[in-house]
Amino acid sequence: MSAVSEAVRVAPPGNPVSRSFRDSMVVAKRNLIRMSRIPEMIIYGLIQPIMFVVLFTYVFGGSMQIGGSASPVDYTNFLMAGIFAQTVTFATASSGAGIADDMHKGLIDRFRSLPMARGAVLTGRTLADLVQTAVTLVVLAVVALLVGWRVGSNGDTNAGKVLAAFGLLLLLGYAFTWIGALIGMSVRTPEAATSSGLIWLFPVTFISNAFVDPGHMTPWLRHIAEWNPFSATAQACRVFFANPGRSTSHAWPMEHPVWASLIYSILIIAVFRTLAVRKYRSAST
Repeated sequence: MSAVSEAVRVAPPGNPVSRSFRDSMVVAKRNLIRMSRIPEMIIYGLIQPIMFVVLFTYVFGGSMQIGGSASPVDYTNFLMAGIFAQTVTFATASSGAGIADDMHKGLIDRFRSLPMARGAVLTGRTLADLVQTAVTLVVLAVVALLVGWRVGSNGDTNAGKVLAAFGLLLLLGYAFTWIGALIGMSVRTPEAATSSGLIWLFPVTFISNAFVDPGHMTPWLRHIAEWNPFSATAQACRVFFANPGRSTSHAWPMEHPVWASLIYSILIIAVFRTLAVRKYRSAST
């Protein structure tokens, strides 16, 4: 390799942390600009969660019992925490597909030739996906209000708790985008990234307390649902929203859902960010 091309790969001097943050923000800005120029990416991302809200509320709501109540209103209030959690985790598929697409087009190779922090490319992408997820949550919350969802329907809450619930949702969504980043770095095409991302997401979201009370499941399935990271966040949101769905389970994540949600999300970020960045570095050598 020539001396010129070797010099291009040399990182500029400075604090590694600040340099990594700056590079990540540049990549995040690039991805946000790209998303704004392709609005159908956001529109199509909104259609699926809105369909879930409408279908579960009006098709299944009248036949579901929550805490002994068969009221469709109670089920709607119970349901929304699960729909919110499902929406943020489904960002995994788009994150993986986006990174796989950049890999397929050779854009990642161009980034590798630049003097930038190795983890900045993936961090910037996941941060951009986090912004898109936040926009999706805002729109979905408006739709939920239109179909009858109300905070404080089963007790007292306040604006701080509601914001804390959405913060936990965004943290979970950010954690799952790192799983998508690892998948995107491990497959060859965007189609493969989307398929492999959705295959495991459906069991994770449905074997949980998102749509039904796990107490009605068979014992072995109930234990899986109670220790599911997805269930912890959904339950924590119900606590903050003061919505129906108080758990009678003695599993630690259900008794302490807020702490469980935080611990699960931080662990997922720590593990999968490490694996994704390591995969990026090994592929760039």
